[in-house]
Amino acid sequence: MREILITGGTSGIGLAIARAFLAAGDHVVATAVSQTEIDRLASSDTDDSFTCAVLDVTDESAVERFAARFPALDVLVNCAGVAQPWPTEHAPEGFRRTVDVNLHGTMRMCFAFADALMARSGCVVNMASMLSQFGSATTPGYAASKGGVVQLTRSLAVAWSVRGIRVNAVAPGWVATPLTAPLREDAARVAAILARTPMARWGEPADLAGPVLFLASASAAFITGAVLTVDGGYSVA
Repeated sequence: MREILITGGTSGIGLAIARAFLAAGDHVVATAVSQTEIDRLASSDTDDSFTCAVLDVTDESAVERFAARFPALDVLVNCAGVAQPWPTEHAPEGFRRTVDVNLHGTMRMCFAFADALMARSGCVVNMASMLSQFGSATTPGYAASKGGVVQLTRSLAVAWSVRGIRVNAVAPGWVATPLTAPLREDAARVAAILARTPMARWGEPADLAGPVLFLASASAAFITGAVLTVDGGYSVA
């Protein structure tokens, strides 16, 4: 049974990925930034193979203490992330907060768990975004942080290959999650998104689970530094 750690694994895309690893027979530890988020999980989602823990990825000391609990780790999935409503990220503090969670938080987790991953010749799957490729008028901190996640993924893939650790990322498009709930209330924006998306629908969190499981599997043993776009064709339309 593999040991899987998923930050932001109690809701949205992270929870869908956690459920997919569980269905594959793995043991999953999912983190959330607060106990309240964990308490929202249905009781059916927690059993001996699925445990949850509170972890703030912006707290370096907390991340290091948490990592000390894992002598070995097969897969680290960095899903913890935020996007703040306009115009929050147009001010220094709002911009800084988003980058600290999305980019620095991913970096802290990767660095803290490097030895545990090396012990199992494990792998990392980071959560980028199609906004890694585009600018965002409303959330510049989010777009900048996800662009940074792409470059961090590529850089660690090169640096850590000698340690037997693969590092890849997925880049979701428009996915129906709590993070995008405010946007999905804007009928005009939804219509524009669907009109550009060749597959003519919003993604579901489960649409990301298969790509992540693939990148974490033996079938992807010769893949590192890759960013797999999962957006229904939006970025190429």
